[in-house]
Amino acid sequence: MRVHAIVDGLDGARRALAAGATVIQLRAKVPTDELIVRGQGFRDLPALFVVNDDVEAALALRADGVHLGQTDTGADVARREGLLLGRSASTFDEAVAADADYLGVGPIWPTPSKDDAGDPVGLDELARICRAISVPVIAIGGVDVTNAPACIAAGAAGVAVIRAATDPRLARAVDDALRAAHRT
Repeated sequence: MRVHAIVDGLDGARRALAAGATVIQLRAKVPTDELIVRGQGFRDLPALFVVNDDVEAALALRADGVHLGQTDTGADVARREGLLLGRSASTFDEAVAADADYLGVGPIWPTPSKDDAGDPVGLDELARICRAISVPVIAIGGVDVTNAPACIAAGAAGVAVIRAATDPRLARAVDDALRAAHRT
């Protein structure tokens, strides 16, 4: 889960994979039937495939998992159907209470894609969350090639990106940071 690319279509997914993404998350704020149409072809990509906020679409698309926010429903269905379950957390309390296979924690820094998420979590809180839970933490929000290594150093297993998803330097920076983290 080192580079989790959040995309809204197949072309973006292909560009993110070419840049080194290991997880492709389809996120589009559209009705389920339209999301299913947009998701055609994702299952054939050589990456873990996650659908954002829509368990019904994840099941129809044969996704590996679904990523749900704090107020999204469907976790029980996702568990019953064997989907990988990702959850969002923007506070320590949300993180430690989450029932998830992985957590997307953030925003770490201010970002236009998370302008409604409140204050940034920051690296110190990210580190505290990573130490407190046993599932992988994926840092999200304002992450790019310049600061992704700091997220890994804080304990994150990877980073989730939108704008930086097609920057091949990001995957190299994350890989280098993961190697360095495992040496210490």
